[in-house]
Amino acid sequence: MYVKEVTVQNQVGLHARPATFFIQKANEFKANIWVEREERRVNGKSLLGVLSLGIVGGTTIRIMADGSDEQLAVDGLVHLVESGFAE
Repeated sequence: MYVKEVTVQNQVGLHARPATFFIQKANEFKANIWVEREERRVNGKSLLGVLSLGIVGGTTIRIMADGSDEQLAVDGLVHLVESGFAE
């Protein structure tokens, strides 16, 4: 399992549009992906799961993956979050 922490950069956090970008990116990988905020962990390929975390700007989350492309998956998703979802 590969894990990294990242702070959400955009002001509004992971609302519907950036969460959709996140899910689309996550689905490019074969690895199982999870997103964790505080003690709550959800499937990183589930839009409802990610939205249910209520992630706002400035929140630190953990992105973790397990599988053949786990490092590529986590690094790619961390980069997406750090870019502010290009908003």
